[in-house]
This record gives sequence, structure tokens and C-alpha cells, in this order.
Amino acid sequence: MIPELGQFSLILAFCLSILLGTLPIIGAARNNVLWMSLARPLAAGVFVFLGLSIGILAYAFATDDFSVQIVAAQSNSLLPMHYKLTALWGGHEGSFLLWTFMLSGWMLAVSIYSKSMPIEFVSRVLGVLGVLCVAYILFMLATSNPFMRIVPLPPADGSDLNTALQDFGFIVHPPTLYMGYVGFSVVFAFAIAALLSGRLDAAWARWSRPWANIAWAVLTIGIALGSWWAYYELGWGGWWAWDPVENPPLITWLFGTALIHSLAVTEKRGVFKSWTVLLAILAFSGSLLGTFITRSGLLTSVHAFATDPTRGVFILGILGLAVGGSLLLYAFRAPLMKSEFGFGLVSREVFLLTNNVLLVVAAASVFLGTLFPMVYQALTDDLISIGPPYFNFIFVPLMIILVLFLGVGPMSRWKRTSTAYLFQQVAKLAIASLVIGVVLPLLVLFEFSLAATVSVALAAWIVLTMGKDIANKIANKDSVAKGLRSLPLSYYGMQTAHIGVAIMLIGIGLTSYFSSERSVLLNPGESVELGSYSFQFEGSEAFRGPNYIGDRATFLVSRNGNSLPSLYPERRIYLASGTPSTEMAIDAGFLRDLFITLGEEKEGGGWTMTVYVKPFIRWIWLGSIFMALGGTVAAFDKRYRRLRQRKSAQEKEQLGALQPTAT
Repeated sequence: MIPELGQFSLILAFCLSILLGTLPIIGAARNNVLWMSLARPLAAGVFVFLGLSIGILAYAFATDDFSVQIVAAQSNSLLPMHYKLTALWGGHEGSFLLWTFMLSGWMLAVSIYSKSMPIEFVSRVLGVLGVLCVAYILFMLATSNPFMRIVPLPPADGSDLNTALQDFGFIVHPPTLYMGYVGFSVVFAFAIAALLSGRLDAAWARWSRPWANIAWAVLTIGIALGSWWAYYELGWGGWWAWDPVENPPLITWLFGTALIHSLAVTEKRGVFKSWTVLLAILAFSGSLLGTFITRSGLLTSVHAFATDPTRGVFILGILGLAVGGSLLLYAFRAPLMKSEFGFGLVSREVFLLTNNVLLVVAAASVFLGTLFPMVYQALTDDLISIGPPYFNFIFVPLMIILVLFLGVGPMSRWKRTSTAYLFQQVAKLAIASLVIGVVLPLLVLFEFSLAATVSVALAAWIVLTMGKDIANKIANKDSVAKGLRSLPLSYYGMQTAHIGVAIMLIGIGLTSYFSSERSVLLNPGESVELGSYSFQFEGSEAFRGPNYIGDRATFLVSRNGNSLPSLYPERRIYLASGTPSTEMAIDAGFLRDLFITLGEEKEGGGWTMTVYVKPFIRWIWLGSIFMALGGTVAAFDKRYRRLRQRKSAQEKEQLGALQPTAT
């Protein structure tokens, strides 16, 4: 009976979403304040009933209710409780319910933190989000019901959660990634509301910026968590494999990066209006693309949920209607998106525009490399693979050019910049960056690599130009402290994110070209040398976990005769499914990781294994943290706080007119 309550809550959320997707938008068109005022309570209602629905599904997992189909397919009674609860998003139905619930959470946040906006604009934003909720809940009710029962005889015990998903990374990565994905639906709704209202001015860009920054920051962390999880879970010591399921978040992130820069220019200069709206549509499209790929049955992967092509057709329909409809509206409103001001060929606007074009081209190249094999297979029935060589050949040069412009942009001026002034600002910094790029890898790793030199030089270029820009901005202030306090949070957020890019570049360059690995067969007492590190195999012992059995190996690690922490990689067999799994052992450090993965046991107690030394790999994720922190800091600029604190006089007036007059 309890799962049926979850189903009923889902239906109620669907009914409220229909009202939210119609009445406020019609009210805005007719200037009906009563209908517009329904947007916020309806958004809250959708959130409450979707929350109740997902809570009931979580209860079904926690209580081992195997009469619910998704519980029987994704869980079993031996599964630890924290994995029982997170198994909710281990399958297609539960993960999509989580996706929709997160959309309702963003919707509720918009309704709470939009008090300063005109009520007709807010009603359109929430109405667009309501339409998306209608589509998503209809998709669940029609093809992916999370409360589907097994009748007449449910199994006594369930199946099992995929062994690769029984890990902390699975607990944190999918929800964070979904939260970032869905966040761009809010920016999309702001853009569509602006198109519907015909109000494509600096105000809507200012209203959209904090939401875009937060969504981008969360998506950055989500992608970084996925990279980190793949690094230590898959057993090959890599951090990005250009997987066709991992690429759509990157595509969305690239569009989102272009969007947050374009919004800044639209707000400050009143230019790039059409470009900004288009980027909002593209970022939203990227999130739907990821949903389509993982749920269409096109791929068989630990990341992919569905094998039923009917679901893929349904999602493709949502994608076509949402994106096609928004592009039609975009084309219809094109005359309203003319720029208010001009700018010269050498100006900050041009450099930012160039960066955005590079980001869009990079996203398009990843999109082509990801989808082409699927389209080719559908048309010819033959398999074709596009791997890292293609992506690296196109993506890496684009990113190098992007970083060069990233350093030049802040040094330039709005509207028009003298080339002589620009050369004077950056010439010495370029030489210093090149010197650092050559010298630093030699000092740290005692080896030369052109790729590592380029990475470090580009990182130095970002940091030096950033320092020069800060020095220029505080040069005429009474004191350094006063000058630093005068800079807005949005500026500090931008620079923090750029520092993150620099840190990540160092991590990528040095890890990619100075990592080493060795695959060996060792018997107890034998050791293997890798660089200056020695790994001595002491043997293995059997052990038992909560829902698995396995063997745990012991390695004594030393460097130049000095002992380091021992490592204990494992080989597991999960009892419910009989599936083998490897658990890597990692000694994580700020400057390097030591990484061991077990293979197969041989006669005499020997094991095959692979050992890795990964210098500076942690800097990749450290850079991601700085980038996400920068986006978050920028979202809390005092201008946006004032917007949240100041209630719109117009809305007060309109709502006041609805109150009954005392007699």
C-alpha cells in the first residue's frame, strides 16, 4: 500500500505541474495578477509531492520491499543500508525521479529567491519549469514508473546493485552531476521568459547570472567527482577516458562556461544578447542530450540505465520539442536582440567573444565525436570507434588558444583597446611564463617534456596576467588593502576560477606525460621497482565483508630506503551476484599518487598486478575545487544580495490590490 502512496504523490505532482505550466504563463500574457501569484505556491506543491514520492521509494529500498520492481532489480537484503538507499538512483526509474525532484528543488529556490523580480517575469520562469516537470513526470508515468509492482509472486530476495556502484563515489557523484545538469534548466527558463516577455535587457542577464554561476559550479564538482571515482574505481589509473556517457556533462559544462561569460558581457555592456540566449538553450540541450544517451538503449555501460528504445524515443521527443520550440521562439524574437553599444576589433568584448566561440567549437567537436559512432552504427549496422586521439587532436589545441585569450582578456579594456597598450601589458608576462614553463618541470621532475612545458607555461600565463590585472585595478587606491576591498565578489570569483584552471593545467600536463606504470607477476617476498619507489609483495589473505568475500594483498612501500605507508589492494567476489571486483590501493599525496591494482591469483600464491606512479594528479581535482569555489563566490556578489533583499515595489502593489479592503 505504501508504494501506491508514492505513485499517488507522483500523480498529484503531475497535476500541479500542469497548472504551474499553464496558469502563470497565461496570467502573465493577460496581466492577470491572481493567476501569476499562483506560481510560487504551485512550485512549492510540486516540490512537496515529488519529495514525498522519492521519500516513499527510498523507504521501499530501506525495508527490502522486493514487490517493487526497481527495488528487486537494484537491491538485495545483504546490501549495506547506505547502498540500499543510494541504489534508488542506481536504476533508470529511480534516477529519473531524483532528476525531476532536483528540478522541483531548483524551482522552489527560484520561487523563494526571486522576490525582487517583477511578478510577470517570475511567473513565466516558473511556468517554463512547470512545463519541463510535466514532460518529465509524464515520461515516468508512461514508460518508467518507479513504483511498478511485481505480481503475483515477488521474489524472496532481490538481485544486486552493480558492484562498480557499491562505492562512495556512487553516493556523491550522480546527485551532484544531476544537480548541476538540472541547474541549467533554470537559466534556460530565464532565457525563455525573457523571450516571451520581449524584455532582453541587462536586467534579465543580472537576474540569471547567480543561477548560472551556481549551476556551473555544481556541475564542475559533479564532473570532477566522476573523474575521481573513475580514477580509483576502474583500475587503470586514468582520470578521463572520453567515454561517450561522460562526454555530455563536458559538453554542457563547455556551453555553461561560455554562458556565464556571455551573461557578464550582456549585463555590463548590453551586447551579445542573442549569443547569450542561444548559449542558455544549448547548455540546457546538453543536459537533455546526456539524459537521452544514458536512457535510450544506444549504449551498454555501467553509466547507462535503459535498454528500452521506447524510452529513448520519448526523451528524443522531449528534446525535440523543448529545443526546437525554444529555437523557433528565439528566431521569432531575433529583432529584439540587437546590441545597444558597439565595440572595436581590439577590445575586451572581442576577446570574450573569441573565448566563447572556442568553447562552442570545442563542445561541438566533442558532440560530433560522441554521437557519430552511434549514428554510423544505426545507418550501416557496423561498429566504428572514435577514441582519445581524435578528441586530443582537436580539443587540446582549442584549449591552448582559449587559455591564451583568457590571459589577454582581463588586460584589455571595454569598447576599444590600443594594441600598443596591450603589448606593453603582456609582453614581459609572456616571456616570464615561457621561462617558468621550461624551468619548473625540470626542477621538480628532472625531465623535459614539450607538452609539460606548454601546460606549465600556460598556467603561469594565467597567474601572471591575473596578478597584473589586480595590480592595475588597485594602482590608484590609497592603500593595497583598500584597493582589494573595493573589488567586487564577482571579480574575486572570476580570478579564483581562473586560478583553478591554472592548477588543473599543471595537473593535466605533468600527470599525462610523467606518469609511469608497470605490470608484473609477483610471489610473496618479491618486489618491483618503479622510478625511485619499491613495492614489496608480502602475500595475501582471505577476508569477508558485509556482502562479499575476497583476498587482500599487503605491500610494503619505500622510497630510497625510507618506508612509506603500506598498501592493501583487494580482489572481491560479491555474494548475491557472484561478480568479481577489484579495489585499488592508493597512497594519495599532494605531489604524487602511488597506485596498485590486483589482477589474477596464480599458483604458489603469486598475483598479477599493476603499479602506478601518478605525479600531480590531485592537482586536477584541486583545480576543479577552485573553479567551483570561484563560481559560487561570484554568485554571492553584493549586487545579487541586494536584489534578493529588496522586494519589488511593483509586485507589492499588484499583490496589495488583491487584498480585501476593511470595512
